[in-house]
Amino acid sequence: MLITNLALGTVMISLTVVIHTFGLIAVTHAMSWVTDRIRLHGHRSRMLAMNTVVIGVFAVLTAEVWLWAAAYDLIGVVDNFETALYFSTITFSTVGYGDVVPHSEWRMMAALEGVNGFLLIGWSTAYLIAAGIRVGPFRSGEHF
Repeated sequence: MLITNLALGTVMISLTVVIHTFGLIAVTHAMSWVTDRIRLHGHRSRMLAMNTVVIGVFAVLTAEVWLWAAAYDLIGVVDNFETALYFSTITFSTVGYGDVVPHSEWRMMAALEGVNGFLLIGWSTAYLIAAGIRVGPFRSGEHF
């Protein structure tokens, strides 16, 4: 069962990395579209651009959580989809309350989701900082 956990976890990690890559590319294009076409005065344009980035990144992460939840529901890691979605959200975000636990044979796959979420949230944070430096509130020379 360990090999099955590792194999499925690796497939899920690969899928979420692809989703994340193309998702961030789409968010970048959306941010560029917003900043090129919507001209607001002062900080409003930057706030709109950063809001676009934050909502876009959140949407990408949400898609990844839902993918893990669908996999959990499909293979029976927990009892139903609602529980799978909750479990996936707390596992991906590394909160891990412990009120829902996977069936014992799927623990390693759940652990892989935690590592996957940790890395993708970190990647998202780096992306948000880069966007903040490019168009947002952290532009070089303006505040520090």
